[in-house]
Amino acid sequence: MKRIIFVSLALVATGFLFLFSRTFGNDVSSVVNANNQFALDLYSKYKSKEGNIFFSPYSISSAMAMTYEGAKGKTAEEIQSVFHFPKDDSLRRGSFLEVNSQINKKDKKYELHTANALWAQKDCQFLESYFKLIENYYGGKATNLDFIKDAEEPRITVNNWVGQQTNEKIKDLIPPGSIDRLTRLVLTNAVYFKGLWLTQFDKKATEDKDFKVRPDDTIKIPMMIKGAEFNYAETDQLKILELPYEGNELSMLIFLPIGDDLEVLENSLTVEKLSEWKKLLRREEVIVCLPKFRFENKYFMKDTLKEMGMPTAFTDPIDFGGNADFSGMTGKSNLCISQVIHQAFVDVNEEGTEAAAATAVLMRTQSAGGELRVSKIFNADHPFIFIIQEEETGNILFVGRVNNPTK
Repeated sequence: MKRIIFVSLALVATGFLFLFSRTFGNDVSSVVNANNQFALDLYSKYKSKEGNIFFSPYSISSAMAMTYEGAKGKTAEEIQSVFHFPKDDSLRRGSFLEVNSQINKKDKKYELHTANALWAQKDCQFLESYFKLIENYYGGKATNLDFIKDAEEPRITVNNWVGQQTNEKIKDLIPPGSIDRLTRLVLTNAVYFKGLWLTQFDKKATEDKDFKVRPDDTIKIPMMIKGAEFNYAETDQLKILELPYEGNELSMLIFLPIGDDLEVLENSLTVEKLSEWKKLLRREEVIVCLPKFRFENKYFMKDTLKEMGMPTAFTDPIDFGGNADFSGMTGKSNLCISQVIHQAFVDVNEEGTEAAAATAVLMRTQSAGGELRVSKIFNADHPFIFIIQEEETGNILFVGRVNNPTK
């Protein structure tokens, strides 16, 4: 059984993420809109799970965009529907090229870069047009490895690259046994960012306070406290706070339900509602109480993506009677996705935010045989939702839910 593995990473380290410094045209907007819609679609699938949630829709969308480039027919239609990719090839590819170019711009006050790489079985024949497409629009160049001689050594090589690109926050993304002597290609993408909160919290002000995991279950957690002017809004159901990162180009939006009913907030979270809430934000003097939190999540997404509307990509004729078509990669309809793995890490503290995410799309040959005058108080002492977004474009890079800051 041959496997092809696609890996996409997104990292935000010790501070703020990245916002493009210039005004963008409709090209980038189409990809941003697609990513944001997928972000909330996926959150709606995960919200019923217990515990904390954290993932990077940008990472998953990036990985699947490269997968989509090699898909055909019904397989491509289903992937496009789930991820809302622009159908126009020039529009989609040009948008990703623009995003990468802006991320890698020079003379920044922060550290930010994106990198792509292909790891191919030497002497294995893939369509040259597919490799050129990925290189031209996604910047990924191929390096030859020998999976046939020793599958474990290439797995370690790729995982080491992943670790280096994510400041060692994502380790062993590809588990033992996932790469074997029948693996033919591993494609990796990484984004790295390092920065600080625009207004940092004073570590001396952090103190243990109550956090209500449930109405009848309270724990003690380190709560960061800061009084300053922030973008803030209230509705009958929730409080909204925007915490900018240094440079005012990226921010964390926190959605805190009034009362203990997070489910009502989750059920109302849509792209349209998010846009409506953001328009309510106004500068206010606010005392912010925000828990420090650090956790990691890993998702095996095969069943989730099938439920969301793309079952054909995972079908194997001999096992399921299906007909996945990724002939854009090899010229033959002999590949299907066996698993999509997403792993994400987040650490929010007084200085800023560190977050990392990685996505792997594993593909195999079809069987032929994851002291102020304060007017408002924002006390995040119960479960809340947060996103890390680009200010100017609104592009959602990370989505999370904090149910228990200690887990």
